This record gives sequence, C-alpha cells and structure tokens, in this order.
Amino acid sequence: MASIQTRHDPQKQQLSHQVAKTTTAVTLGGSLMVLSGLTLAATVIGLVLATPLLVIFSPVLVPAAITLFLILAGFVTSGGFGAVASFLFYWMYKYATGKHPIGAEQLDRAREKLAHAAHDVKERAEQFGQQHVKGSQGT
Repeated sequence: MASIQTRHDPQKQQLSHQVAKTTTAVTLGGSLMVLSGLTLAATVIGLVLATPLLVIFSPVLVPAAITLFLILAGFVTSGGFGAVASFLFYWMYKYATGKHPIGAEQLDRAREKLAHAAHDVKERAEQFGQQHVKGSQGT
C-alpha cells in the first residue's frame, strides 16, 4: 500500500487563518461595541430617572455619603494600623529572640554607625573641654 500524501499550500493555510482571525476580531469587537452602547444608554436613562430623586433627597444623601465615607475610611485605617502593629510586634519578637528577620542586618549597621558617631562626638567634646580648660588657665 502506498501512502498518499496530500500537499497543502502553506499560503492558502495562512490566508484562511488570517481570515478566521479577522472574522473573530470583527465579531468580538462589534459585539463589545454594541454592549458598550447599550450600557451607555442604560446609564443615561438611569441618570435621567434618578436625578429628581437625587435632587429631592440630596440634603440627606450628601451628609450620609460623607458620614459613610468617613466611617469606612476609619475602619480601613484602623485595620491597616493594626496589621502593621501586629507585623512590627512579630518582627521585634523575632529580632529579640535572635532569629534575624528581614532588615535586621541594616538595623544592626545603623545602630553601629550611631554608636560610632556618638563615641566620636564624646571624644571631640572631651578634646574641646581640655583645650578650653588649657586656654582659660593660660590667661
């Protein structure tokens, strides 16, 4: 039995692939444009219908919205500060027990720099004091 090989034209396959991609893109793009238009129309109609109610109830709604925003902002801020404080307590516990959390090396280097700077200031102050005492004895 001889195997029959069919020869496909690569250019023909490329063209059909291109047509399929283009058709899909046009269909999908058109559908999304129609949905976008419907959404815009529904938004405008809803706004037109809701505007009289918003105008009538605005003396109540605006302060209520501001109050609700402030309450939510307070809860979110409080939760964020609580999470940060919990992390800091956990980090300090790990640092105090010698487990070297992230950033411990930087903290140690900064502490060494501060200690070195304080020692230098102390030495300079002592030298200045000695020079001042010598200068006042000479007059």
